[in-house]
Amino acid sequence: MAKVKSLFRCSACSHEVAKWVGRCPACGAWGSIEEAAAAPSTPAGAPAGRRALLPSTAAAPLSTIDSQHTRARQTGVPELDRVLGGGIVAGSVVLLSGEPGVGKSTLLLEVAHQWARRHEERALYVTAEESAGQVRLRADRTGAVHERVYLAAESDLATVLGHVEQVRPTLLVVDSVQTMLAADADGVIGGVTQVRTVTAALTSLAKASGIAVLLVGHVTKDGNVAGPRTLEHLVDVVLQFEGDKHSTLRMVRGVKNRFGSADEVGCFELHEDGIVCVSDPSGLFLHHRTGMVPGTAVTVAMDGKRPLLGEVQGLTVHTQVPAPRRAVSGLDYNRVSMVLAVLQSRCGVYLGKHDVYAATVGGMRLVEPAADLAVALAITSAVRDAPLREGMVILGEVGLAGEVRPVTGLRRRLAEAERLGFTEALVPPGLDRTGLSITVREAVSVRSALALSGLPKRSAEPYVEAVDQ
Repeated sequence: MAKVKSLFRCSACSHEVAKWVGRCPACGAWGSIEEAAAAPSTPAGAPAGRRALLPSTAAAPLSTIDSQHTRARQTGVPELDRVLGGGIVAGSVVLLSGEPGVGKSTLLLEVAHQWARRHEERALYVTAEESAGQVRLRADRTGAVHERVYLAAESDLATVLGHVEQVRPTLLVVDSVQTMLAADADGVIGGVTQVRTVTAALTSLAKASGIAVLLVGHVTKDGNVAGPRTLEHLVDVVLQFEGDKHSTLRMVRGVKNRFGSADEVGCFELHEDGIVCVSDPSGLFLHHRTGMVPGTAVTVAMDGKRPLLGEVQGLTVHTQVPAPRRAVSGLDYNRVSMVLAVLQSRCGVYLGKHDVYAATVGGMRLVEPAADLAVALAITSAVRDAPLREGMVILGEVGLAGEVRPVTGLRRRLAEAERLGFTEALVPPGLDRTGLSITVREAVSVRSALALSGLPKRSAEPYVEAVDQ
């Protein structure tokens, strides 16, 4: 008889060790080593191959596979459909993760309401974190009450499966997967074994019945999905819900999507009466005024595949302190420090006696290098107390030699700026202007960008003559 050996496997990264240890030597996770049965060793003289089994379903040519059941159905929430790639696919499992209080439950309750109203089909909302009365209060406040939306306040997985058999919904929302309990699995609620077992059971349910399943996932203090890494491998789509507690803006980003692109971003605004889609979020990051003021510059950032206009503001204050202050909000501190060094070393814009403040408008985060040139011009505009020309958008990465480097997606960025009424663009060289009606000025260096921007020169800041290309 074949001898059965036992081995120990990490539930987080599947690394195998010969004996039990408290901490996984591969990923460093504590308490994740579990005993598993290894394949029985083959006796001496026995054939090395395994016995073939007759499959229950024969393999079919790929050209004969029907793909109609994988067509996406719109949820009724346009910004969420944008991230999902058109909607929810029947039998798919979507994991929505986010920090506490960001609005995950509010968004999914609105999805269930729109699903029942739009498709005239049943949606089952299962909550294990709140009572049924609390969810009803939120539904009354947000206007998400519908007769085809069913609610169950349960945390036991077997009971939830029973509710699914009774209601027979086409959409199932589970809030949250870390609070569900599988009685046949070991561990505590929210543990590695429990989360993996619950997710595997709900995934099997979705594939077997064709029910679309939406799961709410908690995150750790690092912003990652709580639980084993296999949780993200089991589901079809992983979405990340982000938002600043000081702002009403919320962003849904695609992390994984088996049915479409994972580079899309959806924008929402969270209010007391619910969550609202923002189809044109660029206006949220621009300060609307009658004219330009010193220290402001407009740039275009790419959030996934979506171009967003943002405003960079700079302020300089003369100081007698030997070590001037540098304060940054919404920008990469290291890149701002590099831009300040380039301005002083390559362009003669002296900032050694100035406190420098740089920030964005509306809580926008601009961390990509394409905003370097806008930061440089905004700070120079503040130093010289002169505004840039109105209607100008600025794009370009700044190098340590003072050169302006190309950025990705430049045509798409300029098309978005042109759509919003901007008439002039200051960009790196090499752009194909075919089909663009916006006036394009190309700058090969930061010095030439300062000349093309229309800012007045100072005697202490000489720079070479720039050419409008």
